[in-house]
Amino acid sequence: MADAKVIPFDDDRSRARRRRLPPQARPPLEVAQEPQEASGAPGAEEEAAEAAASPRSSWERRLAGGLAFLRRRVTGEYEVDDFGYDEELTDQVLMSLLRPLYEKYFRVEVKGVENIPSKGGALVVANHSGTLPLDGLMMQAAVHDSHPAGRHLRLLAADLVFMLPVVNELARKAGHTLACAEDAERLLSRGEIVGVMPEGFKGIGKPFGERYKLQRFGRGGFVSTALRAGVPIVPCSIVGAEEIYPMIGNAKTLARILGLPYFPLTPTFPWLGPLGAVPLPTKWTIQFGEPIETDGYPPEAAEDPMLMFNLTDQVREQIQHTLYKLLVQRRSVFF
Repeated sequence: MADAKVIPFDDDRSRARRRRLPPQARPPLEVAQEPQEASGAPGAEEEAAEAAASPRSSWERRLAGGLAFLRRRVTGEYEVDDFGYDEELTDQVLMSLLRPLYEKYFRVEVKGVENIPSKGGALVVANHSGTLPLDGLMMQAAVHDSHPAGRHLRLLAADLVFMLPVVNELARKAGHTLACAEDAERLLSRGEIVGVMPEGFKGIGKPFGERYKLQRFGRGGFVSTALRAGVPIVPCSIVGAEEIYPMIGNAKTLARILGLPYFPLTPTFPWLGPLGAVPLPTKWTIQFGEPIETDGYPPEAAEDPMLMFNLTDQVREQIQHTLYKLLVQRRSVFF
C-alpha cells in the first residue's frame, strides 16, 4: 500500500463543479413547448421525469463517491498533514459517525459560533466535564457543522489519548494533537482553530456534586500560547455534559492499578456492565463567547506572569458566568 501524501496546511485544493448544458444542447422537443419552456424553464413533464430519476441518480452518485473513497484508502492516494490530520476521513467518516450523537441523541444547540473568526487562527477555551471526553468531540462537531466558513477545530488532547491503541490513531486522523505549547503554536501560526480544555482531568473527573463549578485553569499556559501567536481567545461554555455520567464515586485503588487518573462509579457503571457505559441522553447547549483579543500586546507580554494571570482569570470568569446563565435558562436536563 502506498504511503499517504503529506501536504502543508495552506494547500488550496480546487473543487469540481457541475456544468449545466447550454440551452442549444437541449433536445429539440423543448423548443416546441409552451413559452415558459422556450425561455429555459422546465415543463411539468420534464420536472416529473427529473423527480423520478433523482433518487436513482443521487444513489448512484453516493455509491460512486463511496467507491472512489475506498479506492483512495486502499491505494494510499489521500492526503494528511504533518500532524497526521486526515481531512477527507474526518469529513466523510468520523463526522458522519458523530453526527447522530450530536444531532439526535444530545440534540446540541449551538450559540455564538460566529464569534470564531472566519479566517486566521484562534484559541477556543472550554470547560471540561462528563467523565468521558465527549464534550470535546461535540464541540468539534459544532464548529465543523455550524460555522458559516466551514472551519475545522483542532483539539489539544492529554497524553493518555495517544497511549491508547486505536484511539491514538483515530485522534490523529481527526486532527487532535498533544496538549503542548509547541504543537499549539505551530497550528495557530498556520491559521488553524485550536481547542483546549485547561481543567484537564480535574474537570472531566470531578464528582457530580461539583458539576458546573470550574476547576483550576493551570498556570495560564494557553494564554501565553495565544499571546505568542497573536490570536484571539474565544471562551466556550458547554452545558449538558455534566449529567451524561453522574460520577458519584471514584475507585482510586483500581485507577492506580489500571494507570488511569480516576475510575468512575456512576449509578449505572460498573453495576450494569457494558450497558452502564451508555451515556444519558441529556440536552446540550454549546455557546461561544465574545473573543478576547491578544494582538494588541507587545511580544514580551507572553513572559509577564501578572498579565497571564489576569487574562486567565478573565477567560475563566467569562466561561463560568455563561454556564450559570445557560443553567438558569434551560428548562430540563433532558429537554
